Amino acid sequence: MNKMSVLDILNQRGFVEAVTHEDELKEYLDKEGATCYIGFDPTGPSLHVGHLVTIMALAHMQRNGHRPIALVGGGTGLIGDPSGKTEMRKVITHDQVNENKQSIQKQLSRFLDFEDGKAMLLDNADWLTGLEYISFLRDIGRHFSVNKMIKAESYRVRIESDEGLSFIEFNYMLLQAYDFMQLCQAHDCRLQMGGSDQWGNIVAGIDLVRRTQSKTAFGITFPLITTSSGIKMGKTHKGAVWLDPEKTSSYEYYQFWVNTDDADVAKFMALFTFLPMAEIDQVKGIEGAKMNAAKAILAHEATAIAHGLAAANEAFDAAATVFGAPSIPENLCPSSHIPRDGDGNLRAASSMPSSTVDIERLKRGIAAVDLFVETGLSKSKGDARRLISQGGGYLNNDRIEAFDTLILDSDFKDGEILLRAGKKRYHKIIA
Repeated sequence: MNKMSVLDILNQRGFVEAVTHEDELKEYLDKEGATCYIGFDPTGPSLHVGHLVTIMALAHMQRNGHRPIALVGGGTGLIGDPSGKTEMRKVITHDQVNENKQSIQKQLSRFLDFEDGKAMLLDNADWLTGLEYISFLRDIGRHFSVNKMIKAESYRVRIESDEGLSFIEFNYMLLQAYDFMQLCQAHDCRLQMGGSDQWGNIVAGIDLVRRTQSKTAFGITFPLITTSSGIKMGKTHKGAVWLDPEKTSSYEYYQFWVNTDDADVAKFMALFTFLPMAEIDQVKGIEGAKMNAAKAILAHEATAIAHGLAAANEAFDAAATVFGAPSIPENLCPSSHIPRDGDGNLRAASSMPSSTVDIERLKRGIAAVDLFVETGLSKSKGDARRLISQGGGYLNNDRIEAFDTLILDSDFKDGEILLRAGKKRYHKIIA
């Protein structure tokens, strides 16, 4: 049986919306050692779940013997890509770009192996910021037709918006095409991938490579991923779900995935985990307790990839303490490293901080503010008051409405009282 090509894998798992030169691209990717790239906007310190399709595509490329380049747009980020935008982006400084670039590489390192040149993180500022305008117009600009450019979807939307398309943004297509040409020259990179809104920019780059390098370059675009209810992937009522654990904790990240709609579980497993498709196919059509187990597997796998296995286990344990550990059948996605047979409850119970409180005191009632200090959930009464007043204090998973609320012996549930500070700090009072 012939080994599946990476293009077949991407197609099978739902990554591909469109490709250029499909037969030649297959031939190019059938041989190991091809180089591909995707650009990342460095205007923020963290990537988010909406970037995962592109990141996972690079990871699949690497796992199949190819070399991925993550191109940080330190140069183009100073301008802003108009694709998919209805207003001009804010201009940021070089120092901000460099700081964000370091954070982005740290996040990407969870998905890609950058050791020994197996993957590269490059910055287009290295070749864009030193460009001479006249030379650029003469050597590069002459290959572009304004008539063709303004027909691109990204430009058309901006032209029709109230703010219009600035001349700075109009140059973006030329600069991204120039990136592709530079990467082809320096690293023999002949494949660019990106979201569906990047089609015009990618095709422009392919054309520039052909004109200047006399080489055939390729493009793959990915569909916009939405949930079954039509919501853009990664968007929640609280905003973006970040890959940086300082911005979205491992527990919050896990909870985002475990709350996936039933109809999306198999699709998201295919896109956002490395579980074999044969195992994912078995998830289709299951329901009830098995579906809840599948959601836990999705959440655990996605969290393990982005934050590490230890963080995924901690998130699983925390969720098990609050909601109960799901029973994960041995034959359901057996490649997953998720804890099985309910042992998450046992581990969570043993690892959660706990203490005993004199029952007579609880019969009289202890103010929540005092108990949060005694258990170490708050450093001081002032901290505890602020925490509870801002809605961050919980008693048995119910928000505590006032800092002087009395916690009583009647609050014991199955022999324990569960206190929580914020989203992930727990303490258990044992009878």
